[in-house]
Amino acid sequence: MHRAFILILFISCTISAHAQKKNGFIQKIVQKYLSATSDSSRGGSMMILPALGYAQETGVEFGLASTYDFYMDPQNVASRTSNMTFMATLTSNKQKNIKLNTDIWTNDNDYHIMAEIRYRDWPLYFYGLGNKTHTLDKDYIGQKLVRAKVDVERKISPHLYAGINAHFDHFNLEDIEKGGIFEDPAVLGKEGGHYLALGTSLLFDNRNVTTYTTKGSFLRLKYAYAPDFWKKDHFSGGLLEMDSRYFISPLPKLTFAIQALYKGSFGKHIPYYIYRELGGDSAMRGYYLGRYRDRNYATIQSEIRFRTLARVGAVAFGGLGSTFSDQYPFRTLPSYGLGIRYFFSLEHQSTVRLDYAIGEKRPSEKRQSGFYLSLSEAF
Repeated sequence: MHRAFILILFISCTISAHAQKKNGFIQKIVQKYLSATSDSSRGGSMMILPALGYAQETGVEFGLASTYDFYMDPQNVASRTSNMTFMATLTSNKQKNIKLNTDIWTNDNDYHIMAEIRYRDWPLYFYGLGNKTHTLDKDYIGQKLVRAKVDVERKISPHLYAGINAHFDHFNLEDIEKGGIFEDPAVLGKEGGHYLALGTSLLFDNRNVTTYTTKGSFLRLKYAYAPDFWKKDHFSGGLLEMDSRYFISPLPKLTFAIQALYKGSFGKHIPYYIYRELGGDSAMRGYYLGRYRDRNYATIQSEIRFRTLARVGAVAFGGLGSTFSDQYPFRTLPSYGLGIRYFFSLEHQSTVRLDYAIGEKRPSEKRQSGFYLSLSEAF
């Protein structure tokens, strides 16, 4: 998310589902927000972030984001943290964005279930296709998105999972500014469309924790195919994703983390909304999400994480990546920055992160950059 997001209210609320009663209001506040001692009740914890911001394409924006971390089996110390994240924002121009994400680990971690439900009525800037687009070419596009997706993975050995997935997207697009780059004949799917992709996945995961990981590895391969159910110009083809992560802690408070990520789209006629986008708040921070888009996208990023205090951490990060295809070859782009972390739940090692990232400077343009306030780690 690359827009100047002005935070004017930051209210954090940690709720313990089974916490013991504390005497006095001050003691409760200290225990929830400042205590260096973890709650041993293995209860759930919640974080709520109300915020207000402004962006040129939306006007004034307001809403909230919240996350709830919990154990499906609190009595089992091997249970991994499950998570539900909800976000809802509105703008003065009557746009709206509502999203619910879940990441569930069942009893004994036998199943790993991820789901997303989303409705997004939100404009965007379209800069064109490829990795050499220009700010002067940006086109204002109206977009409505309805999404439903689910991944279910079953444990087949202590750290190995195999699964199936389904992903449905419906796009409704409007070219608000006529005569722009969106009318390029190479841009397919200008009116929108929909698809249903069905696929499989394979996951190796021996991370010590899933929230603020300090040691272990993660490797996930996912492929899905969208049959030609609706004919016409709707998307039909393959979607491939590969996500590899490695974590090591040479010192108790220091962690080195690295991630390699690839996303690809395959088919004869691929609508622009299927193209892979570079940027956002997780990978290649510092770039407007969609500033560069193409059939393929790959990046490698690393972080140096330092846990300065029980509740506070600092991060330095950097990465390289690009979108690419036969028409637009890989062009190495930089991403680097600094961030701070607040651990709102010591039991679940759950964080709120604030990052500032810097990207490339294109000729005759300002250097690309962005602030990011997010729940949970980038990877």
